[in-house]
Amino acid sequence: MTQQLSELETVRPRRRRRVTSLTIGLTLVAILVLTALFAPLLAPVDPNLQTISARLLPPSAQHWFGTDGFGRDLLSRVIYGARPTLLLVSLILVLTIPVGLLVGITAGYVGGWTERVLMRITDIFLSLPNLVIALALVAMLGPGLMNGALALALTSWPPFARQARAETLALRRSDYLAAARMQGITGLRLMFGHILPLCMPTAVVRAALSLGGIILSAAGLGFLGMGVQPPTAEWGSMVAEGSKVIFDQWWVAAAPGAAILFASLAFNLTGDGLRDRLDTRHAK
Repeated sequence: MTQQLSELETVRPRRRRRVTSLTIGLTLVAILVLTALFAPLLAPVDPNLQTISARLLPPSAQHWFGTDGFGRDLLSRVIYGARPTLLLVSLILVLTIPVGLLVGITAGYVGGWTERVLMRITDIFLSLPNLVIALALVAMLGPGLMNGALALALTSWPPFARQARAETLALRRSDYLAAARMQGITGLRLMFGHILPLCMPTAVVRAALSLGGIILSAAGLGFLGMGVQPPTAEWGSMVAEGSKVIFDQWWVAAAPGAAILFASLAFNLTGDGLRDRLDTRHAK
């Protein structure tokens, strides 16, 4: 009895920590999304308004985050910068998750030469460095939001495919699918009506955990001038502008850098909490 009570006492704090991690992550993500949606109401001034006489001003009561080299209010630009970042992340997820699940479930269920070919293609894309390939593709297609999303999505789907294939292989000989076959359910109906729902929780967890890296990659494209083009406010390009004067006017780069850190932390906490909730292999 004493041992059982001690085990309960150790489990309860862990559960509280998991709930706290997920709650904090979802709260931060909600703040980020609401900031992007209500940017016109939250931003004190027009983010593209240039006031040369007020250039490179330090943080003050009038400009909470200071101003950049063109006299633009950094707080307004940081708030508006959430919009292209979240839009880019959403486009990447919409492109990568369906492709990864389709390839992985098809390879795991069909098997044979289909599995070998699909997995070798997946391995080829998995071996490519994400940011380098994204830069090469954007250099060919031209800078922009859609091209950046396509470039990052090109190398982001293989982890989803490998995970879906592994889960499909584990499910292929399960009693659950055997019972479905006995009822006459086969082919695409079995793949996407029964296997796909079982693969979705881990895909959601992986997507949430990968969002932090996607945000950093998107900021890297903006930093190198391959993402959203000026004068649109984008965190990566703002950091690039601030890096030129970082030793004298540190706030120009610190403000968008803190926003990138905030977004990455929000999605990492959310992914960690979702993993504990949805992935039974990590349940303790």
